[in-house]
Amino acid sequence: MTEASLREAATRYLGDRDASRARLRRVLVRRVDAAVEAHGQDREELLGWVEALLDDFVRLGYLDDARFAAMQTRALRARGASRRGIESKLRERGVAPELVQAELAERPDGDELRAAVRHLRKRRHGPFRREDREGDRAKELASLGRAGFGYDVASKAWALSLEEAEALLLE
Repeated sequence: MTEASLREAATRYLGDRDASRARLRRVLVRRVDAAVEAHGQDREELLGWVEALLDDFVRLGYLDDARFAAMQTRALRARGASRRGIESKLRERGVAPELVQAELAERPDGDELRAAVRHLRKRRHGPFRREDREGDRAKELASLGRAGFGYDVASKAWALSLEEAEALLLE
């Protein structure tokens, strides 16, 4: 493995998807470990190349954890993810806890109810179900709970009328 091949692998990876610094580091370290095992190269030297490459990519703007966190938060909110779900996903993807908290602090509280309504619409639960089946309430609230929504938000979203839910989504 050479520095050029490592840079090419990182560039190709970022060409396909945006990533956090920690995520790209994990990908590159896996490649380094494979090269060490296959060719007996010095792991410490290769890890030094990885860190230098990551610093260079941050300086060039190819890697930006704050931008990554903002984009992921927006995408997850659009899919109806809860605040807890977003926090979990961002941490899993290697975003620093302080960046996660900063990104989530920028979101208004009404976003959580809107996200819960999106979740219900996606699953055709609550006001979006086709037929009135009161017996499904517990199952549908449990679905919201598993998605990371608190009981107060879940029950409020579930109790909305179809018109109220659609109006909330249009805001």
